[in-house]
Amino acid sequence: MRSEGALIEQWRSLLSSYNELAAHLERALSERHGLTLSEFEILDRLSTQQCEKRRMQDLASDMYLSQSALSRAVARLERHGFVARALCEEDRRGVFVNLTEEGLARHTAARGTHLAILAEHLQPA
Repeated sequence: MRSEGALIEQWRSLLSSYNELAAHLERALSERHGLTLSEFEILDRLSTQQCEKRRMQDLASDMYLSQSALSRAVARLERHGFVARALCEEDRRGVFVNLTEEGLARHTAARGTHLAILAEHLQPA
């Protein structure tokens, strides 16, 4: 069993690594594609789904964002024409979010940047 100090040090190291990588991703995605890391993550998750639309509630449960932060990010993406929101016909409280053609194109362009930054900063397993 590892000591408490060793566990805390490992946790802090993990946080430092994540924060450094997230900062590189945030900067590159913003400068090259006009996206925040959160916005890219939303587009990325929508682009890899097997269905054409996704409930906001389900998207929120898969991501690190609060429901309100996700709603704000989706609203920004919607203003740029990258996603569209629609009410669920069966449950008017439910909201679907769909990736648009423009959103898919922006994701495709940004995906190469995302992968390049990951490859540059992550060590092989």
